[in-house]
Amino acid sequence: MFITKFVERPGLGCAGRPIKVKANFFEVTYLADTKIHHYDVIITPEVPPTLNRRIYSQFEALFAGDIKPVFDGRRNIFTARPLPFGDTDSFDIYPPEDASFSIIRQPPYAFKFIIRKVAVIDMNELHKFLYGNCSLSSNILTGIMALNVLIRHQPFLNCKAIGRSFYTNQISQDCFDGVELWQGYRQSIRPTFTKIMINVDVSATVFHESNDLVLIVTKMLGRNIDDLRVGIKEKDRLKLEKSLKYLKIRIIHRGDGSRRSYKILNLTSTSASNTKFDDGDGRIDVASYFLNTHNRLLRYPFLPCVVIKNKTFLPLEVCEVVEGQHHIRKLNERQSADMMKFSCRPPQHRAYKIRQGLDILNYRQNEYMRQFGLEVSGEMTVVPARVLPAPKIHYHHPFFHDTTSFVTKDGSWNLRDKKFVTGVTLGSWACVAFGYFSIQIIQCFIRELVITCQDTGMNIQNMHPPIMQGNPQGNIEEILKQAWLKAGNTSKSHPQLILCILPNAGVPLYAEIKRVCDTIIGVATQCVQSKVVFQAKKQHCANLCLKINVKLGGMNSFIEPSQIPFVSQRPTIIMGASVTHPADESRPSIAALCASMDAKAYRYAASIRIQAGRQAIISDLAGMVKELLETFYQTCKVKPVRILFYRNGVSEDQFEQVFDLEIEAVRNACRSLDANYKPTITFVVAQKRHHVRFFPTDKKDSDRTGNCLIGTVIESTIAHPFEFDFYLQSHAGLQGTSRSTHYHVLCDENRFTPDSLQTLTYNLCYSFVRCTRAVSIVPPVYYARLACSRSMFHLRCENWSDPDSGSAYFYIVAHSRLQNVMYFI
Repeated sequence: MFITKFVERPGLGCAGRPIKVKANFFEVTYLADTKIHHYDVIITPEVPPTLNRRIYSQFEALFAGDIKPVFDGRRNIFTARPLPFGDTDSFDIYPPEDASFSIIRQPPYAFKFIIRKVAVIDMNELHKFLYGNCSLSSNILTGIMALNVLIRHQPFLNCKAIGRSFYTNQISQDCFDGVELWQGYRQSIRPTFTKIMINVDVSATVFHESNDLVLIVTKMLGRNIDDLRVGIKEKDRLKLEKSLKYLKIRIIHRGDGSRRSYKILNLTSTSASNTKFDDGDGRIDVASYFLNTHNRLLRYPFLPCVVIKNKTFLPLEVCEVVEGQHHIRKLNERQSADMMKFSCRPPQHRAYKIRQGLDILNYRQNEYMRQFGLEVSGEMTVVPARVLPAPKIHYHHPFFHDTTSFVTKDGSWNLRDKKFVTGVTLGSWACVAFGYFSIQIIQCFIRELVITCQDTGMNIQNMHPPIMQGNPQGNIEEILKQAWLKAGNTSKSHPQLILCILPNAGVPLYAEIKRVCDTIIGVATQCVQSKVVFQAKKQHCANLCLKINVKLGGMNSFIEPSQIPFVSQRPTIIMGASVTHPADESRPSIAALCASMDAKAYRYAASIRIQAGRQAIISDLAGMVKELLETFYQTCKVKPVRILFYRNGVSEDQFEQVFDLEIEAVRNACRSLDANYKPTITFVVAQKRHHVRFFPTDKKDSDRTGNCLIGTVIESTIAHPFEFDFYLQSHAGLQGTSRSTHYHVLCDENRFTPDSLQTLTYNLCYSFVRCTRAVSIVPPVYYARLACSRSMFHLRCENWSDPDSGSAYFYIVAHSRLQNVMYFI
């Protein structure tokens, strides 16, 4: 009997040192073997989920009797017993008289609440699934959904719900520019080894500060109110208008207890004392109107007015911002820094916050959960884990024509006394400084960079490259072409590299440099920020050397071949795929596939495609795989007999689509090359976007940041009931609580054991080319992400002068000179 179309777990691994860790999972200690009744709900007219819940609350109070139904805010209601009015009924729900329901204007001023019973869920089937006695069915999926709705129902009624998280201003922090940070919690039902668990994690997001609008405005502008008496400059007014548009405000001058809210449409271009309108008796300014009509002398008549519907003008001082409004605009640099500090907590603090969240969730006193017969442990689950040993890393021996190896400590190392395995020769290059820098400072930096490159084994033939200065707002393409010509003319050879010094970390200049050099000129580039140039530290230069050597075709280091036998013993290609979705849904998504091109799984090549925006499945995966298989054959002169494919960027509910479409696409690519070519395929999904966190139970099993040790692998207790998956923490924590990567095997024709796949995956994480530390996700996936990000700069709109015109986008491939090197690093 096949209980899954994916791979069943072949057993448990034993490699490494066994330890215990805590996971942010709380066991469901009791779940009644009952039937759950599922109802479909239609509420008209349609309103947002927050208002739906308020309408539902009135339905529950008036018509549910002693039954405690739970509601998902949209269409689904679940109950432990049948509702008292039969399988179908409809009700008129009259909303409370407040601002939230101001969208309803005309009589009868009621919502129609239509409810219909659609299913009865047998929870016994879920218990069978946990023990591996049946496959995942629609009944089980609906049962899991019902339990998720149950645990989220009460928090979502009492707190501010955003997505699957809820937030409370009880734990908040002021931020810059009129916003504040709120801490929240996210919880979800997870079926695991023989048990149901609840995964609880902290989250954080940004809300608009609830306060007087005048105070908010002064914070946004970073000015004192007295500084604004001379008026607001037009650029500041436009900044305010952009920030305040569609923000909900409440008026406070009437004194009638009105709680109605209004949306800000824009700001007036004139002050309240100069903004005039027709009040029926002639034209009057807003300040005079408020004095005559409301006996209110404005304190700040020099500030503009907000405009609400019907072109009504309101002075800022009679408005206050409604509480609990989610801030959805992009944060500025200061706000982002505050957000990082607020949310990036060390493991002990995060574990404390999670336990603190149980008091807010209050499972024991939850009357809804009691009625469904759900009881939850108050302690984090202790999970068996293992710490895998680190692999040996090879560098070139500084005194012999051979390599030397070493084992890292804590997953990181440095380049001191080490030389690259293959250091390239750099003879033709140039430097472009975008901005105005002292030539002496640039020369000092280049001197330090050249010395570091030579120390690490590169051969720098031209130690004094030509230096040019360019205007960051000028014609970037022309400047780079001139630099390319100057490099070639100076060395009488083909240019290899353009070193670009940037004035800041801004994206537009960087993007244009990469677009021009990647797609038009066809030369490697290395960008460096001005602050690095001014300091000229050895460590910064060493990091640049790592990237430059690889971009020019060199090899920095490699893993001991005996520790990656799957790759080294037979011709094997390792692939990593990812899809990037732009924030603007009118732009296309970009899919990238990176594949290894040698027996050491060190050099990679990339294949890029654009596809429909927000589409997760890779449309032309077969073409991309074929392209890289051909490149592998041209490079290695042999066809790979095994394929190990890591796929990033898909969620669990997309696994079946990936299995049906993408794995078949890989097979089709092989068949298109030769009908008899059938390499064995292992397909693994690698997920970073999850809310599973692990905490050491013993100090000796933690690193200096308090996180679990590098190499910690977890494959039982909180993993899938019977499918082949595991969590691997392959990097050393730098700050905050480290997030492991979740690997889930969908197809395995290579018949990996848990130890062999976990060890191979972990060891590969030490081969990432642009740093001297193990990384958090297997490198081919990391490279695919980098290739996606770089390719965003290669997109062009047919109507380049107006990208918002709805014109189609097209992708410009990298220049032929860069096709087989890792230009995207």
